[in-house]
Amino acid sequence: MTQWVYGFGGGSADGDASMKNLLGGKGANLAEMSSLGLPVPPGFTVTTEACVHYFSESQTYPAELERQVKTALGQVETLTGKRFGDAANPLLVSVRSGARASMPGMMDTVLNLGLNDQTVEGLAALSGDRRFALDSYRRFITMYSNVVLGIGHDLFEEVLDDHKDRLGVSVDTELTAGDWDKVVADYKAVVEREQGEPFPQDPGAQLWGAMGAVFDSWMNDRAKFYRRMHDIPESWGTAVNIQSMVFGNMGQTSATGVAFTRNPSTGEAKLYGEFLINAQGEDVVAGIRTPQSLTRAGREEMGESAPSMEEAMPEVFGQFVDVVGRLESHYRDMQDIEFTVEQGRLYMLQTRNGKRTGKAALKIAVDLAAEGVISQEEAIQRVDPSALDQLLHPTLDPKARRNVIAAGLPASPGAATGKVVFDSDEAERLGQLGDAVILVREETSPEDIHGMHAARGIVTARGGMTSHAAVVARGMGRPCVSGAGEIHIDEEAGLFRARGREFRTGDIVTIDGSKGEVLEGAVDMIEPELTGDFQTLMAWADKVRRLKVRANAETPLDARTARGFGAEGIGLCRTEHMFFDETRIAAVREMILADDEQGRRAALAKIEPFQKADFTELFQIMAGLPVTIRLLDPPLHEFIPHSDEDIDALAASSGLDAAKLKRRAKDLAETNPMLGHRGCRLGVAYPEIYEMQVRAILEAALAVKVASGAAPTPEIMHPLVALGLEMKYLRELTDRTAEAVFAAAGDRVDYQVGTMIELPRAALRAGDLAENAEFFSFGTNDLTQTTFGISRDDSGRFLQAYMDKGIFETDPFVRLDQEGVGDLIRIAAERGRAVRPDVKLGICGEHGGDPSSIAFCEDAGLDYVSCSPYRVPIARLAAAQAALHAQAGTEREKDR
Repeated sequence: MTQWVYGFGGGSADGDASMKNLLGGKGANLAEMSSLGLPVPPGFTVTTEACVHYFSESQTYPAELERQVKTALGQVETLTGKRFGDAANPLLVSVRSGARASMPGMMDTVLNLGLNDQTVEGLAALSGDRRFALDSYRRFITMYSNVVLGIGHDLFEEVLDDHKDRLGVSVDTELTAGDWDKVVADYKAVVEREQGEPFPQDPGAQLWGAMGAVFDSWMNDRAKFYRRMHDIPESWGTAVNIQSMVFGNMGQTSATGVAFTRNPSTGEAKLYGEFLINAQGEDVVAGIRTPQSLTRAGREEMGESAPSMEEAMPEVFGQFVDVVGRLESHYRDMQDIEFTVEQGRLYMLQTRNGKRTGKAALKIAVDLAAEGVISQEEAIQRVDPSALDQLLHPTLDPKARRNVIAAGLPASPGAATGKVVFDSDEAERLGQLGDAVILVREETSPEDIHGMHAARGIVTARGGMTSHAAVVARGMGRPCVSGAGEIHIDEEAGLFRARGREFRTGDIVTIDGSKGEVLEGAVDMIEPELTGDFQTLMAWADKVRRLKVRANAETPLDARTARGFGAEGIGLCRTEHMFFDETRIAAVREMILADDEQGRRAALAKIEPFQKADFTELFQIMAGLPVTIRLLDPPLHEFIPHSDEDIDALAASSGLDAAKLKRRAKDLAETNPMLGHRGCRLGVAYPEIYEMQVRAILEAALAVKVASGAAPTPEIMHPLVALGLEMKYLRELTDRTAEAVFAAAGDRVDYQVGTMIELPRAALRAGDLAENAEFFSFGTNDLTQTTFGISRDDSGRFLQAYMDKGIFETDPFVRLDQEGVGDLIRIAAERGRAVRPDVKLGICGEHGGDPSSIAFCEDAGLDYVSCSPYRVPIARLAAAQAALHAQAGTEREKDR
């Protein structure tokens, strides 16, 4: 019989931290904390397998689940001495999600479940505090109605605001028991009006309704978006955690809070977090009330007047410090902890490895290794390679003029400039158009996830350092200023007011997430300095990785940037980008218009000096490192304007014949240019083009050899080869041209000739190509297009539907299709090496900077990856992690 439910509490548990896939991260850690003897309210976890069953069986539960839930609920009743649904001594529970990968705020939660018109009176009698009981009941009605019944949260907020206005109070804690009585009555009236039936009173029905809603929230829009953003498979499902309630809203000796054992923004080894007295957990993270610092030092640093937990609850704080220290030592990583204090007694509600910025991830990993807590190899594996992207971009220039228009909390570091936008849908729309936007909200909620992702930065008027906006922004690497209380937003008018000024939709602002400031206009940025922890971790990574990392670069700036980031050569220099330069485009067009080979050669002679200069500078910058140069790839029509108007304008400015340009444009037009007269087909049809390029490459290499005394080794790459005879022809063309160059110079350099494999036939017949190719570079952009029969330029119109329906887990142009395209790469590698054992293998498509695709390259035995310059550090770290993973797999095989 399948076990669908695992209990925890009372110092023991059915599961442990290793069972994250089955129990979800939250359930596994609750079980682990219970077994460690920490103060965890008892409860039970319904497994992720039950969620998978629920969706695969038309949203129905496994047959045994009801009985197992009933048994587990009975065990919680025994441990707490309370009974679920008992009017005199009610057990109340929370119902929370818990996927194996942390998805903060993306799924649904219901607190105080089990309250109804009878049990609320029992709770009031037991606690001796009717105000607290009614406050808990109104919270439950709001959450349950929103999560389970689908009634808008704003309807209840309107009721509450009306009551507060009537009473002349500003915060919830000022309402009396009598006030809450009226609010509860009005809330129930809202439910009956919206639903046509009363608020459900049966605790059993409430429980199953909440469990179903949590499972359903696995498939809500925000959870789907978050999974796509973080590559979390839909097939994992979520667990559901049912846990006995403890109450942080039982007066001045009760509290709730969120803590990190180290600063999640900077990585500093100091306790960091916030709490609220007389509150429940949602109050802290939702930004409804302004939270207080945990420590006195934190309060002083933030300039707060309200007492810290250390000052307000010194005895409980001492217990808390001891517990969080134990948790970090046990998990050997920075922990994100939720806790509640009920009438002076501490309870731990959650621990997990905390979300952190890229900068913090580096510092924490390096510090833990320095402290001897983890090894250097573990430190390498602790940092998400993609998180390094946050460190590789500019920050605000400290010398720049700063006109601060509002200040708040430094919730997530970094800087961003963009247009003010108040709506998440609009932020997403503008982001897709390429606009930089700053999302400004009263407070963010999980429904804002798509707008936050689209924005360059986020500002909220309310909320603290552990609010939804802060946590999610840090996880995304977006700069964020939260709790900027001096910002007053008028969404209807499309503006915000601050310090006596107005800023409207579309106005440009800059945010400094490291200082918590919003600035007027665009502010100058400076390039990052990658020193300290970054260099330390990269040095460790370079010691263990096998794959070389090159860059895709054809401009001097890109090449220098790549070298600065540690690139070990250029894996793809696209020469067509050089052809488009305004100093040579006229000669290119002259070549295209030429009536015969002699005319083409005359035009190419004008381009050749530019090409030689281009390659000379790249060879100098790369200083002896390999440089792979792809010969001309795009069809010739791309160099000619398409419309008659543009052709007429070009003719007028250049003196070219307009009629001839139009005829040539018509002659060159193709139904499907991607599969047309491009790549090596140009070299076969017009060999003089490739001869000129080969000549320029080798003359540049010879010039650098003479000037520096060290000869570069160019790698000459022929694109879009499909046939062995094509490769033979191109190899002979290259060698023939090279010998002529060397004879004229009286000197020679080593060079290699290879091909870009971007067609399925090339992969399948790689043995034929290897007879004349010394290296293969997998052009996975085109290989993905030709394997799937999908254009990456047009696929955005339908790929999202495929991902929404689970047909594609991820965009195959972002993450390599390891089954289809990956099989072609493996086949090419095997068949190429069978003919030429030392054939060099690399990847130069966009996948070369994707960590999961890099792991595939390691597994497939490729020699290098090549990616955009700013992704070189990401690739270096991902390659190290892939090597360590492969090494661990080999060791496991030996142990069997």
